[in-house]
Amino acid sequence: ELKALGLRDFARVRIDQPLNPFDLAGFANLMVVRFDELVGLSENAREHLLGSASEAWSGGACTLPNGMKLVILNPTHGRSRTNATLMEEICHVFLGHQPNRLSIVTKDERGKVMNRDYRKADEEEAYAVGAAALVPYAALKRLLFQGRTSQQIALHFRVSAELVEYRMKVTHLWREFKDLSRKGTQTQK
Repeated sequence: ELKALGLRDFARVRIDQPLNPFDLAGFANLMVVRFDELVGLSENAREHLLGSASEAWSGGACTLPNGMKLVILNPTHGRSRTNATLMEEICHVFLGHQPNRLSIVTKDERGKVMNRDYRKADEEEAYAVGAAALVPYAALKRLLFQGRTSQQIALHFRVSAELVEYRMKVTHLWREFKDLSRKGTQTQK
């Protein structure tokens, strides 16, 4: 929570306002490139990434020779998911995580199969801090007690309802949310 508040403070965004990760990307030395700007990607790869594999990836980053990181976001995903993905990449930088490495582990009849190092703790920390920066605890609690639904809170912060519910669960507001939701439906009857 404190790291997330630090990011919001750095971005000069009030606790109750949505944070735009695209505004922070430059400070993290990230260059966000649209998928359609990629040059040299085969039509087969493009169709695969945007078609059958579109749910298998949200974004990717690589380090350029000048030290900048290039981030490509999945254009088939909505803005709320894209915000969370970019915020996670920003958090990797601000948290000082070492980039994952890709390596060839085997070849099959279709070509190269790639594998990457995966540091679960780094991924969990970057996601958690990014989610907390996008949906701060104090604002989440206040909106919750005002009777807002997870969808309404998500629209306010420009994230998904799933991310809002994740924040409710990790901040131990989930039970209160459920209790308030039940009371709200009983009052409406």
